[in-house]
Amino acid sequence: MSGKLTTHVLDTTHGRPATGLALRLYRVGDVIEQICAKTTNDDGRVDGPILDGDNFTPGKYRLSFEVAAYFRAQGVALPQPPFLDIVTIDFGITDAAAHYHVPLLVSPYGYSTYRGS
Repeated sequence: MSGKLTTHVLDTTHGRPATGLALRLYRVGDVIEQICAKTTNDDGRVDGPILDGDNFTPGKYRLSFEVAAYFRAQGVALPQPPFLDIVTIDFGITDAAAHYHVPLLVSPYGYSTYRGS
């Protein structure tokens, strides 16, 4: 069984999934390598795993969520520069057979994350 990486973004300002939020996944090492760019669906999730199969290997990773662009698209007036522009979560994968779920709960002025299931 191979592991996978998933995410879910909740807009805590409006109390709903963050639909249409752009995000990027990077592998972090001596060089930072972008693996993919995705956009959340109507449920605030990415369709399918962000990473799985042979590409799902132990190491350091970074998820970058473009939250200011998302909130502006929702009609939220943000200062320039915004307090939160891109929320970056650096995390590690140690078990290539496990499911790693990295949720983001976000507003224009704060965020929270944890290892979900």
